[in-house]
Amino acid sequence: MAQQVKIFAGNASHELGEKIAEAFGQPLGDLSIQRFADTELGPSFNESIRGCAVFLIQSTNPPAENLMELMLMVDAAKRASAASVTVVMPYYGYARQDRKDKPRVSIGAKVVADFVQSVGTDRLMTCDLHAGQIQGFFDIPVDHLDGATVMAPYIQSLGLNDLIFASPDVGGVVRARAFAKKFGAEIVVCDKTRLRANEIASMQVIGDVTGMNVVLVDDIVDTAGTICKAAELLMERGAKSVRAVITHGVLSGPAHERIRNSMLEELVITDTIPLQQENPKIRVITLAPLFAQAIRNVVTHESISSLFI
Repeated sequence: MAQQVKIFAGNASHELGEKIAEAFGQPLGDLSIQRFADTELGPSFNESIRGCAVFLIQSTNPPAENLMELMLMVDAAKRASAASVTVVMPYYGYARQDRKDKPRVSIGAKVVADFVQSVGTDRLMTCDLHAGQIQGFFDIPVDHLDGATVMAPYIQSLGLNDLIFASPDVGGVVRARAFAKKFGAEIVVCDKTRLRANEIASMQVIGDVTGMNVVLVDDIVDTAGTICKAAELLMERGAKSVRAVITHGVLSGPAHERIRNSMLEELVITDTIPLQQENPKIRVITLAPLFAQAIRNVVTHESISSLFI
């Protein structure tokens, strides 16, 4: 007898959870999350999950209670005798704190990894970690999905000639090169220096973009300062057009205003984080079919790597 699969979603990813469940071919499971007067959270499953393969969908973007809510969901599932609990974390919060880059700082990505494992999680499924090495913080299986799987077909559908890919910083070169290889194109790099977090001191372009349609590639857009500055600089260097494809639309503070007033043709993001306000320059592509297929492959013990571009 095949193991029964049940999919649930927390408050931060309920809409995406519904889409994933639909793409998987079954309704989203019945989960209640009580909020006490002091704002404490209390999740409870309104159906039996005994002996089931349970998948819990929740991105851990701010506020931090999204992470806490997810951990309580895992604990509730383990105590309800689920056979296995897989955390599906489309956006892995705190991933930018992945190393000690100065004295006396925390490594937030490792703290989250320890937290996820401490409650009894059997498996983690996520997408486009800020640094792939974060997988090494875990002692459980990690399925690291690739957002390019849904982004590449969209770029292809645009039918752009003179295509070139750009990384908004040196750290994103590998990501940009993967896109370029798929399209048989070249890459350029926007080399930036920062005074402090979210504040750019200077930026320069390494490579020639004259007469080219540029696609900027990155994993996260937060305040949009880097991406908008890069678009402006690339247009000044003679680019025909500049658009950006970025997996996680954190979009904090002045991000929406910057994007509206930028030289970007469009910003393409996925639905790992719900879009909080409409923006004519932002297009959202869903990752639901990708996650649904990954869940199916995990359940049937098939390869996940077959889902990459």
